[in-house]
Amino acid sequence: MMRACFFVLVLAFLLYRPALAGSIYKCLDSGRVSYSDRPCAGAGATLAVPDAPPPDPALQERLERNRATLAGIEKAKLAQATREERDLERAQRAALAERKRCDKLRLQRQWADEDLARQRGDAKETARLKAKRQAESLALECPA
Repeated sequence: MMRACFFVLVLAFLLYRPALAGSIYKCLDSGRVSYSDRPCAGAGATLAVPDAPPPDPALQERLERNRATLAGIEKAKLAQATREERDLERAQRAALAERKRCDKLRLQRQWADEDLARQRGDAKETARLKAKRQAESLALECPA
């Protein structure tokens, strides 16, 4: 759609822009005919350049509609890009929070394992249960 609008705009521009041509000179040099936008050094003549035709109102109206359509498309594209950028930032923040939470759970498991290794007697069973629960919590929250 956008590509089609672009080509329509280019075509309309080429059809409507005023002629930028100045005078055209027909030059004769050693029997050769050439055309130039500058006066001839030797023999030559100035050719009349007709004025550009006035723009067609129907084509002008179509051009304006196409410009409005293109502006709408560009606005929608910009809004979509803004939404995607905002969603990406939100996803990155969520991933960072998840990583922090998992790192905290890993650290708590490590501490529970260290506490288990230091315990003796009856406290060892309590520390073993705590370490087991911490490992289960980590496996549930952060499977990787």
